[in-house]
Amino acid sequence: MKIFGSSGTRGVVAEELTPSFVLRVAQAAGTVWETGRAVVSRDTRTTGEMFENAAASGLASAGIDVDRLGVTPTPAVVRYCEVESVPAVHITASHNPPEYNGVKLVGDDGVELTVDVLEAVEEHVLSEAFDLQPWDGVGAVREVDSANRAYVDELLASVDRDAIADAGLTVALDPGHGAGALTNPEFFRRLGCEVVTVNATPDGHFPGRQPEPVGSYLTSLSRLVRAADADVGIAHDGDADRAVFVDETGEFVDGESSLAALAAAELSPGDTFVSAVNVSQRVVDAVTRAGAELELTPIGSTNIITHIRALQAEGASVPVAGEGNGGVFFPPFRLVRDGAYTGAKFLELVADRPASEVVAPFADYHTTRVNLHYESEDELAGMLAAAEEYAKTADVDPNTIDGYRLDYGDAWVLVRPSGTEPVVRIYAEADDAERADALAAEVETALTDGRDDA
Repeated sequence: MKIFGSSGTRGVVAEELTPSFVLRVAQAAGTVWETGRAVVSRDTRTTGEMFENAAASGLASAGIDVDRLGVTPTPAVVRYCEVESVPAVHITASHNPPEYNGVKLVGDDGVELTVDVLEAVEEHVLSEAFDLQPWDGVGAVREVDSANRAYVDELLASVDRDAIADAGLTVALDPGHGAGALTNPEFFRRLGCEVVTVNATPDGHFPGRQPEPVGSYLTSLSRLVRAADADVGIAHDGDADRAVFVDETGEFVDGESSLAALAAAELSPGDTFVSAVNVSQRVVDAVTRAGAELELTPIGSTNIITHIRALQAEGASVPVAGEGNGGVFFPPFRLVRDGAYTGAKFLELVADRPASEVVAPFADYHTTRVNLHYESEDELAGMLAAAEEYAKTADVDPNTIDGYRLDYGDAWVLVRPSGTEPVVRIYAEADDAERADALAAEVETALTDGRDDA
């Protein structure tokens, strides 16, 4: 059994994720961590407080004092951990639907736990080997209400506030009813922007849209951009570690295009850019033009973080990294995906020219994504066997670092199981939409047949 996927552990509440499970994860973390103090926090999900209670109990039972931050964006939690030198159990399911919740573990250096430490925690969860304390050794719990304010203050000092303010930008902001609703409207206003909002009330039912900031869910933001004559629209996921954009015409900006534009602005010759195996050719083009090196990892923030840390230990310069889902890292600032910081870095570019022009050099590719659901491990096995067979019969050698990626020169396709949901994902990209759609459809047919035969 593998507990931690590509970005923590998540599941449907009461089916795959229960308070007793979260209790055990916290007890395991408390056993592995050598600390007398730790953090628990959560996003806006309706089940967040319940799981935060379980996590606080688990840590306290291991003899650890607990700082409870309440509803806090993931990057604000990470900042608190780094400044206070304490680890955290953060309750969030990020972009997943409302019925999900999850657990993300952060180290006392303010970085999500690397794969090796997660495996140590996982071992203790599975064996239920916990270092629990007697009645007079349990930890104390206290409420902390300063983390969000301190996070916004630091952000303001970390970006080009004058350039953004001087541009007189109007920003349409969609926090998606997530934790960013508590911090990001204030942040962008204090940057000197005129801010108009939609879905800006914290609400774990996510009544305005689903937590994942994809184009099909951002129609209200697009309308707001046009109605307010805004310069850009910014949308976040449930824990506000991602940012995606809508340009000044109300058109959704593909996350790969904004990632390529941000990379192009940050990279210099000799730098290294780290991304996942589903990286877009438009990002590859930006890295190549900058004279930088590209290194790929399995999909997921945990894998990217682990690889960035290894490169930094070798003395490599990694000024920017990330995936095309809006999750961007700026390691010189902090090794975390930060939706507010990413939004501000994009505003620095928009201060010079319209958003549509910022991404125009990276918009010549078409990407198709398909999610195939499965109901059982047998169905998953059937789909993966079909993917392996498809890759074997292809005209190119597959990249198997994470699933099967086939590069054809004019196009590529990737098949891999999700680390957070019961789906197998298919990605296809080409400079022609019909070519991308045809590749994805061909793979989808093969996998569907494999699932149905299982």
